Amino acid sequence: MITLEWLYVLTGLVFSAWALLSLRDRTNPKRWGNAAFWGLLAGSFFFGSHISDLANGILVLVLVALAGTGQLGRSHPATTNGTERTALAARLGNRLFVPALVIPLTAVAGTLVYTYTPLGESGLFEARRETLILLGLGVLLALALAMLWMRAPLLAPLEEGRRLMDSIGWAAILPQMLAALGAVFALAGVGSIVGDLAGTVLPRGSLFLAVLVYCTGMLLFTVIMGNAFAAFPVMAAAIGIPVLVEDYGGNVALIGAVGMLAGFCGTLLTPMAANFNIVPAVLLDLRSQYGVIRAQVGTALPLFACNVLLIYFLAFP
Repeated sequence: MITLEWLYVLTGLVFSAWALLSLRDRTNPKRWGNAAFWGLLAGSFFFGSHISDLANGILVLVLVALAGTGQLGRSHPATTNGTERTALAARLGNRLFVPALVIPLTAVAGTLVYTYTPLGESGLFEARRETLILLGLGVLLALALAMLWMRAPLLAPLEEGRRLMDSIGWAAILPQMLAALGAVFALAGVGSIVGDLAGTVLPRGSLFLAVLVYCTGMLLFTVIMGNAFAAFPVMAAAIGIPVLVEDYGGNVALIGAVGMLAGFCGTLLTPMAANFNIVPAVLLDLRSQYGVIRAQVGTALPLFACNVLLIYFLAFP
């Protein structure tokens, strides 16, 4: 049976390769920091499921210390230069996206085939992990296709990946960290505390105010934590389930889905959502790292208002 652990090992192998390549890269004055960072991250994928929570926590703190003390540098491995990439892009045009499309197509088509054919009874994939495993399989298929098509050197995927990740830096793993933070907040009872505070403020019978507080909480927690997935456990436990669903009889699916969209409005407004707002600014060499956020304010606020109204008018009988 192919389990999710196989993907963890595969990801750990990639990070291990980056650590070794970083160690050999004498052009990077901070190569030891880069090697330690990617090496520790590889260790978390190899052994994270087998070591204690305390050990995992210490590992995360060491990663934060490496990033916080500026031990990571930007590498410049010997790959194609900008002129060569521009010429290749002009020659291939939109066909460049074919390998990228292989990944979602494999995940979606593979899941449908596995679910609705006798193949699903074979027990080939770990139960309830089929889509994630097929997503990983799609990555391998896309890589194989690109290698056969481009006839690139064997180390090209690893070197290009290292160049891209080093240009992004520690922010590349921020989404995973923030999603884990949301689970920690929920287990710590932050949702109950927020719910108690909201209960003392909200007047009984005011449905609109309850919806507004729920959506505003999703937006603000997302701004603070950078990820709507981190905000959702807190606000669902605080207001979404006990007030909107149990007290007012709201539609669970609609309140959850549109509430997430309200949270994503916060994603558009915060530098904590580094993968959406800071990383593109770095990759595009924008003059201001907050340029993406400023451009998104005009979309985020009206969209937030629409989400509030959608829940208020559609989620309740």
